Amino acid sequence: SLSLSLSVCVCVCVCVEGADKVSIGSDAVKAAMKWWADGKKACGKSSIEQISSVYGAQAVVISVDPKRAYVASKDSEELKNKGHTVIETKIPGPNGEKFCWFRCTSAGGRKELDFDVAALVIACEALGAGEILLNSIDCDGQQKGYDLELIDMVCRTVTLPVIASSGAGKPQHFSDLFESTTSQAALASGIFHRKQVQIEDVKKHLKTTKHAVRM
Repeated sequence: SLSLSLSVCVCVCVCVEGADKVSIGSDAVKAAMKWWADGKKACGKSSIEQISSVYGAQAVVISVDPKRAYVASKDSEELKNKGHTVIETKIPGPNGEKFCWFRCTSAGGRKELDFDVAALVIACEALGAGEILLNSIDCDGQQKGYDLELIDMVCRTVTLPVIASSGAGKPQHFSDLFESTTSQAALASGIFHRKQVQIEDVKKHLKTTKHAVRM
């Protein structure tokens, strides 16, 4: 159909201009929800499948925008029936909750969905994605560090490389990430744009703390 072929056409255009990868957000959520609804069967028509079939899995990056959803217990039948992956958290909820799951969002975080981020990344890996760009709505702009619990959970759920984003405020946050999770890369932007932290300082810190970094 036109809309499906259009996703490949857009990818062709950006790759011709020199891009190595394309990022898929809301469309990936729709594709993942359909994959689960169809009994874990691929239809061959999603943008993930079409682009990866033409350019390879390494060209498809799934941009994920999760948000914490706090719950009183991880043993709720409702949560189990919905397939939500509930973790015990060290960051209590507004009412002192000790458990949470990570809710998918779409439309740039404006629309909250009753769909679990673990289910999303499992489906996207099965559909042919090659990489996960993992944001955090809760941590974005807070400069208090990455959401290590979220990142660790996703890294344990799939075999895809995970790029962690949202929350960095100082060089130590980068080493904390690599020491606490198996994330392959860390992304930060605001602290560099505002010149609060120099990129060179982050690299020096990572080298000092024995993490692989290109100087």
